[in-house]
Amino acid sequence: MALRDRLRRASVLDTAAGLIALIAVAGVLWSPKLSNTFAKATGSVKPVQVMVDVRRVSAADPEALVQSALSSGRTSIIIRNQPAGSVKLIDIQDINRVLAAVQPDGSVVTAIDPNRALQSTLNARFILEGDATVSKTGIVFAGTKLKVGIPVELEGPLYRVNGVVSGVNVQ
Repeated sequence: MALRDRLRRASVLDTAAGLIALIAVAGVLWSPKLSNTFAKATGSVKPVQVMVDVRRVSAADPEALVQSALSSGRTSIIIRNQPAGSVKLIDIQDINRVLAAVQPDGSVVTAIDPNRALQSTLNARFILEGDATVSKTGIVFAGTKLKVGIPVELEGPLYRVNGVVSGVNVQ
C-alpha cells in the first residue's frame, strides 16, 4: 500500500528526472570509450603500424615540411573521405628515385636524381601507429577496413597530403 501511495505522489517532473538518469547511465555503459576498453581487454584491439606513400607533392621546401610533421608527432588520418582520428607519426622516410647506370666494366653505379632539387617535390613514406580492431576479415581502423592500396589523406598543422596505404603490420 505504501508503494502505491508513493507512486501516486510522483509528479511528471520526478518521472522525467528518473528517465533522464536512466538514459545517462545507459549512455555511459554503451559509450565508445568503454567499448574500446572492453575490446582492448579482450585482445581484439591491437597496435597497428601503417605505411602511407605520398608521391609528387609540390612543396616549396620539402625538408622543412618533413621536419614540421615530425616535430608535431601526430597526424590526422582520413580514410575514404571519412575522418579516422589522430595517429602517432613514427617516421618519414625518403622514397625518391635513385638513378642507376651500368658501367663498361659491368658494375652498377647509383646516384640521387639531380632533378629532385629543381622540381621541389615530396616523395615520402609516412610510418604511422595506431590502435585497430583485428578480425578474421582484416584490420578495421576507425570503423573502416584498412588494406594496401586504399587512398588516405594525412593532415597536420602545415600540410594536407594525399597518399596510398603501402603496408599494414600488426604488432
